Amino acid sequence: MFIRKTFTTEADIIKGCLKGNRNAQKHLYDQYAGKFLIICRRYIKDRNMAEDVMIEGFMRIFDKLPQYEHKGSFEGWMKRIIVTQSLLALRKHQKLAMEVHLEHDLIAGNTKYESVDMEADELMEMISELPVGYKTVFNLYAIEGYTHAEISELLGIAENTSKSQLSRARALLKQKIAQLQLKERSING
Repeated sequence: MFIRKTFTTEADIIKGCLKGNRNAQKHLYDQYAGKFLIICRRYIKDRNMAEDVMIEGFMRIFDKLPQYEHKGSFEGWMKRIIVTQSLLALRKHQKLAMEVHLEHDLIAGNTKYESVDMEADELMEMISELPVGYKTVFNLYAIEGYTHAEISELLGIAENTSKSQLSRARALLKQKIAQLQLKERSING
């Protein structure tokens, strides 16, 4: 009779993965694949490509696991690898161009907007529609919590470029929210 070992703690999973135990690796994958696919999709629109990047990310996690120093969150450590893998894929496919122009509508900067009752899905959809450079910096800064210095290093751009991309992303999101408000007002009349 074959007895399958169950992994009840994070430490057990890590130990099993370090020993090359396929059940431990599967358990880790099953536990985090959904979360990590969402992260990959923030950066990569094509679902199939995002899935490939996520799987490559898990392979990197398993390869780098001996380097994990048990400092901070294990999930956070893995997330950094997944984000980095997503950025590498963007760079590899030459889709990570930093836009340097401002649209005329954004230059005014006086778009008025009120508090909007939005679902998180609506906001995430607006973010996903941003130009790649804006979206990438916005995700890294506002969602993942990276600093401009870290973003600069990750993307190979100047820190000021990161700041301007974030500013432009925010301005474009404000514009989209204002347009949504106008649309809702005209519907609700």
